This record gives sequence, structure tokens and C-alpha cells, in this order.
Amino acid sequence: MTHQHIFDKQGKQVCCTQEEKINKFADDAVKAKSKRVDCCEVDSAMKNDHEEDNHVEENKSLFQMFLPAVISLILLLTGIILDYNFDQTWFKGWIRVGLYIVAYIPVGLPVLKEAFLSIKEREVFSEFLLMSIATIGAFAIGEYPEGVAVMLFYTIGEVFQNLAVARAKTNIKSLLDQRPDEVTLIVDNKSKVVKATTVNIGDIIQLKAGEKLGLDGILISESSSFNTAALTGESKPDTKSKGDVVLAGMINMNTVSRIEVNTAYSDSKLSKILELVQNATAQKAPTELFIRKFAKIYTPIIVALAVIICFLPYFFVEPYVFNQWLYRALIFLVISCPCALVISIPLGYFGGIGAASRNGILFKGSNFLDLLASVKNVVMDKTGTMTEGVFEVKDFYFNDDSRKDEVLKLVNALEHKSTHPIATAIHKYVGEVNSKIEFSNVEEIAGKGLKGEINGKTLLAGNFKLLDQFNIKYDSKVENEVNTLLAIAFDNQYVGYLTIADKIKEDAQITVDLLKSMKIEITMLSGDKANVVKNVADQLGISNSFGDLLPEDKVNKIKEIKAKGNIVAFVGDGVNDAPVVALSDIGIAMGGLGSDATIETADVVIQDDMPSKIPMAINIGKQTKKIVWQNIILAFTVKAIVLTLGAGGLATMWEAVFADVGVALLAILNAIRIQKMSFKSS
Repeated sequence: MTHQHIFDKQGKQVCCTQEEKINKFADDAVKAKSKRVDCCEVDSAMKNDHEEDNHVEENKSLFQMFLPAVISLILLLTGIILDYNFDQTWFKGWIRVGLYIVAYIPVGLPVLKEAFLSIKEREVFSEFLLMSIATIGAFAIGEYPEGVAVMLFYTIGEVFQNLAVARAKTNIKSLLDQRPDEVTLIVDNKSKVVKATTVNIGDIIQLKAGEKLGLDGILISESSSFNTAALTGESKPDTKSKGDVVLAGMINMNTVSRIEVNTAYSDSKLSKILELVQNATAQKAPTELFIRKFAKIYTPIIVALAVIICFLPYFFVEPYVFNQWLYRALIFLVISCPCALVISIPLGYFGGIGAASRNGILFKGSNFLDLLASVKNVVMDKTGTMTEGVFEVKDFYFNDDSRKDEVLKLVNALEHKSTHPIATAIHKYVGEVNSKIEFSNVEEIAGKGLKGEINGKTLLAGNFKLLDQFNIKYDSKVENEVNTLLAIAFDNQYVGYLTIADKIKEDAQITVDLLKSMKIEITMLSGDKANVVKNVADQLGISNSFGDLLPEDKVNKIKEIKAKGNIVAFVGDGVNDAPVVALSDIGIAMGGLGSDATIETADVVIQDDMPSKIPMAINIGKQTKKIVWQNIILAFTVKAIVLTLGAGGLATMWEAVFADVGVALLAILNAIRIQKMSFKSS
């Protein structure tokens, strides 16, 4: 069968290339490591039995990777020593050539094979072909040591590239792939260990102190503390109470707990997050896409220039020495290899995604790292973003206090139909819902509130826009209130309102200060009362704030801001604000643990609700972009200098090796730096 090339959405060939080869090695290494870890974690009693064998296997694999280069290096050094340090007559002719050919084979044969396969698959101008032509040409003109050296250092560079990319991918995977394969299932008050994939929704599982939860569920024990670092990057224990949601990847910190499973293994929050991060590398940044396209055009141009350098001087230089110009052309070819760019740039983005994941920030692609680095406007929602989103009923006002209890019970029953945080606050304030109260035709009116019918009468509970919609008159003094108000009308009559308070998050002020220090303009948009929004904005020092906004009003505001030409990031809950998230250049979702829809909608997910992660995410984007451009400038500068010197006969193959492999290794080491950086949120 004829091989069919595979292309990505940007039209870039993703098979039969050096990048594909390195990525395949990295993926295989990650899978192998996962299998070894799983094997050792199945039973602690087996750990010691397997540990030694596994580490020997890993070291053996590393040794095998470097073995061809080690053999080649020893033979090369032997040849150089015999060439320059001993006065002998036997190391000449075919004996000398033979030693260098034997030194060349371990490192050269795999590259020659790759070049042949690339040509066979019509990917002619690959880095494999460049190295093959350059080294065979060096042998053809008698530069045996340099021919071996070029291929030797190219091979060493390739091994380091493999290891660096594998490490970056392993780091990303290990940050989030925290799912235990087995859980303790409780059946008829008896426990048994089963595969997590076999557990059904509604089953009860038990979690001992120190164990990691394998499935999402509801805590049915009274309370327990959990380490949520695998999901949020925050190691501070989070205490959960009976009825609270607990998620796969959380570690039970103290007492034995029981959880009722409410999500299948494959649909757990952690599974979705892991899938998101694994797919993130498929979304390429513009810089990365440009380098890919550039390399595809750049390589054949360099080959053509090398041919010109070799043969054109014949018509202009006297005397023309073919070997001299061929040597210069070969140097030109070695220098031109785009490895430093093709590998180090994706590696830089891997590092950025990994650094963000380690801090509880999930990027859906490296393109969003680039966008965040250039963001000039951050538009944010109020509730749940800069405030806790945990409401409490503070006070109430009713026209007729004698009907207070009756009205509150009705409102509680109606709000029970909603998942809005205000509904939770009312439930906590009023108590259990009266099961005898049954509403019909319940409707949630976007951005306004709830409407329901009982015994032929209509109950309205929401903001005062809801009352305006139904032409219900009320006291205009309510506009002066700086708390959130829940207006109530029953049977077409205004009844009164509840005042509901929300608390500003602890790190909200830090967030605003950091964004201002980055010279980023901040705007707050909310569907809450304008007075409430302005009050919160004033406390935080945000000059641009708008309240009383419906979803379509938020869309119009975003359009106005985008019209200025700057990149806009919107921060919200990713569900109610879906139209705004879609319209903005970057949608950032707060509360990634609270909603599956958040992960689906947003471009960036902040998992622990901390707004201070917004400037942290921007900083990670800036650092990633900085490192990527450092590598681009380094590679082009060094290559341009040595290319010029090589064409002019002032550079040897050794300088060419540095310009290719040396620069590639420096760029890789620079790209790895971001994996070691510490990013603080305050």
C-alpha cells in the first residue's frame, strides 16, 4: 500500500518528520513510565520487588540511547589521536578510512535510513537529508573526522531533544493524571476493592485517610478534609461537609469517609482536565505555526544556496578549487539545519502549559499563552470572580410583616428550582423547603429572576428589572441600597425585598494591583445592581464598572472594548457568560471545579477560584513568549553569523556543528527553564 501523509488543520504534515519522531518517543516514554508507576502502585508489598527491575530497565534504556554516540566518540577520538599525536606510518589509506567509517556507522546509519524513508515518502528536504549530504560530502573530500563529528553531535543533540520533550510531557501528565485505578466499594456494609471503571453512579465507596479519591461524588460522611493539589495546585486542606461535592484526585486527610458516586469514571472532572491538558499541545501558537511553515520553505532554499555556493564560483573565481567550495557548501548545509527552532519552540510552550497546570491554571492551547502575553484589557464579572459568590441574607423589608413567614416559605420553594447562589442563601436563611408547596409554570428569566404560579397566583423573585417587566410598582428608594436585593411580588402586588450580601475575595485587591502594575486596563461587568457593582469596584480601585446588564448588554460592552483594537480577556463563570466568553479573544473561567460547562466553554480555566491567578496566567504567558523569542533570536543570529563565515571560507565544520547542535542544545536548555520557574500569585 502507498503511504498517505497525514496533515493537521493548518495544513502541516505531521508524519515522516523529525518532530513527529521526537514526539512519538516522548509519548512512548510517558506511557512506559505510567505503566511502571501503575505496576508498583497496585500493591505496596510488590513495590520493592518491582522497583529495582524497573529502574534497571529505565537506566538500560537511557544507556541504549547513548550507546551509539559513545561508541562513535571513542572511535573518533582514537582516530584523531592517531592522526595528530603519534608518529606512525601504518595509520593511512584504507585503514584510516575504515576506522572513520566504523566510527560513522553507529550514528550515521540511523540518519541515512531516516533520510531514505523521508525521500521515499516524498518529504525530500528534511534535516536528515541535510546531515546525510553534509557528512557524506565531508568523507568525499577527505574530511573524515569532521564528517563523523557532525553526525555524532547531531545524534547527541537529538537524544537530548528526545529526553527534554519527554520530560516536559511527563511533567504535564504527572501533574494531573492522579486517578487511582481501584476503589473500595461498600456493598451490604462489606468492603471490596474493585476497578474504578466498573463502579456505577449511586454506588457507595469508602476512602481511608491518606487515600486518593478515584471518582467524583457526594460526601455522605459528616465532614472530612481533603488535599486538592492535584486539581487546583493549592495544597492547603479543604474541609468538606456532608452533601458537598468531592472530586477524583482529592486526597482524604483525616477520617475514613464514604462517598456516593455521581459521575462515571470517564466523565470525572479530573478526566476532563487531563484530556484538556493533553490536547493543549495540539493548539499551536502563531509563532509555532510560523516556524513550522518557515522551516518548510527555508530548508529547500538553503539546499539551493549550497548548490550555488559550490558551483557558481567556477564562473567568477580563478583558480576554482572544487573541494574548497564543496567544503564551504557542506558547512552551509550543516549550519542551516532548523532543529534548534523546530524542537525548542514547541518545548517552550510545553513548559509554559506545564508551569500553568502546576499552579492550577489550565490552557486549552499554546496559542492562548501567546494571546495572554499580549492582553491589554481584562474584563471581569463580579459575582464568583471578584466576590466569593457565597451569599447571605442580611435583612428584609416587607409591606406586611404579618405575611413574612408565608412569603418566605413560598420564595424558598420557588428558589429551590434554581441553582443560583442566591437560592442557596435563601435556603440557608429560611430552612427546609415545604414539600406541600408546589409551583407550576416555573420560568427562569435570564438576568432577572424566577417566575412561578401557585393556586392561580404568580410569584416573582428576582431583581427589580423583573418587577418592571411585569409592570409592578415599588418604592424607588430601593435604588439607593448598596447590597444585592431580591425583590418579591405576589399576585401582581409588590411585597418587599431581601438584602443579600456577598464578600469580596481575599486576593481580589492583590489581583487589581498586579494587573494595574502590568498596565492592563480593568473593567467590571455585572447583571447585579449598578450601585452594588460600583460599590465593589470602588473598594477595589476599578474605575470602569457597569451594572444592571443583561447577557446581551455584556456582549455589547465587550464589542465596544474590542473596537479599540486591543486584545481582550473576559473572566467569568464560563456558563452564564458563554456569549461573552465566545466573543472575547480569551475566555477565562473561574471556578473550574464547579461546572463541567466551564471546561468546555473557556480557553483558560482557573481551578481554585483565586482571581490572583489571572495576573499569574498572564505572567506565565509573557515568560513563555519571552523564552520562545530568545530562542528564535539566538538561533537566527548564530546561524546568520556562521553561515556568512562559512560561505566566505572563514568557518570550519566545527563551527558549523556549534551553530547547529550547540545552538539547539542551548535553546532546549533555555526552553526548559520555564519548567523550573516559580510563579507567585501575590
